[in-house]
Amino acid sequence: MQLSLITVAFNACASLEDTILSVQQQQYQNFEYILVDGGSIDGTPEMVKKYPETVSSFISEPDKGIYDAMNKGLKRATGDVVGFLHADDRFAHPRVLKDIMDVFDNKEVDVVYGDLQYVTSFEPLRVLRHWKSGVFSRQLIQKGWMPPHPTVYFKRSLLKKIGFFDTSFKISADYDWLLRLLLSEGVSIDYLPEVLVHMATGGASNKSIRNIMQKSREDYRAICQNKAGGLLTLANKNLSKIGQFLPL
Repeated sequence: MQLSLITVAFNACASLEDTILSVQQQQYQNFEYILVDGGSIDGTPEMVKKYPETVSSFISEPDKGIYDAMNKGLKRATGDVVGFLHADDRFAHPRVLKDIMDVFDNKEVDVVYGDLQYVTSFEPLRVLRHWKSGVFSRQLIQKGWMPPHPTVYFKRSLLKKIGFFDTSFKISADYDWLLRLLLSEGVSIDYLPEVLVHMATGGASNKSIRNIMQKSREDYRAICQNKAGGLLTLANKNLSKIGQFLPL
C-alpha cells in the first residue's frame, strides 16, 4: 500500500527542515510526501529544493488558514493511506511509518492511531505531556475521549464518506473531522500502542486565553453538530488532559 504524508507550514523554515529530515529517516519508503506552504517569505521554498528525493509535491501559495492548507494536501494525495505530520513536529523513531503500514497490511482496518508526546525540546528530548490514547470505543467519545490527530492515519477512500476539514472552524476543525470519522458507521479502527509523534509545544489553540475560549466554543459546536454529547463531554475532554502531565 502507498502512503500519502502531508505537512502544512507557513514561515517555519528552520523547524520545517527538521520535520523533513524526520520523514527522510523513515524506514518505510513507499510514500509520497506532500508539503503545502502558505506562501512563506522566510526561505522555505529555497530550503525545500534541497530535498527533491523526499518532497514529492510542493505547493507554495497564500491560503485561508491551516485547515484550508490541509484540504489542499488531501486533494493532492493519491496514496491508499493518508496521514499528517505538522511543521515543527517529528516522528518519534525511524520505524513509525513501517509500524503503521504493517497494521494496514495485516489487518482489515480503516483507521490506525497511536500515542503522542508534547516536548519542550527535541535534543535533548524533554517531554512535557504524554498522551496515551488507549483502545477505541464509541462510548468513550461521549466522555471526551479523542486520539491525537497527528497520529491518525486513514484510508483515503474514506474521504468520500467523511469529507474534508470544515474551514468554518478556525481552531477545532480537526476535532470536528475526527468526530465525523470515528462516529461513522462501519469504520474499523485500530490502536497502535506506541509513541508515534513528538509534537512541539505552543500550538495555536493554546497561545492565549482568547484562543482557549474560542477552541472551547468550537469544540462544543463540533460535539453538538456530530451528536457526540454535550457540555459534560466538553468538560471531560478538557479535564482528561490533566493526567497527561503526570510522570510516566
